[in-house]
Amino acid sequence: MVYSRIGEKADAVIKRIISSVKQQWIVVSSDRDIANYAWASGSIPAKAEDFLRSLERTEISFSNSQQDDDEDIGPQRKGNPRKLSKKDKAIARALSKL
Repeated sequence: MVYSRIGEKADAVIKRIISSVKQQWIVVSSDRDIANYAWASGSIPAKAEDFLRSLERTEISFSNSQQDDDEDIGPQRKGNPRKLSKKDKAIARALSKL
């Protein structure tokens, strides 16, 4: 976690971090300006809501693995059958690595 200095905007800190280290970042922000900057810098932006859902799925998956195997669990659904765009695929791939 990184904090901004007094008088410094958080957006400026995020942009500075993204551009200072030349590596691919996963940037969690619902701010469109930050998302556009992340794409332009070669990083993957993820909306906060998508990140939260990813964390909740991980938590549910973890809690299910801790339960007894006596319970019948129905078949898991594969999700939306529609093809995702390249950006959506990149976001999904980045979130799956977390």
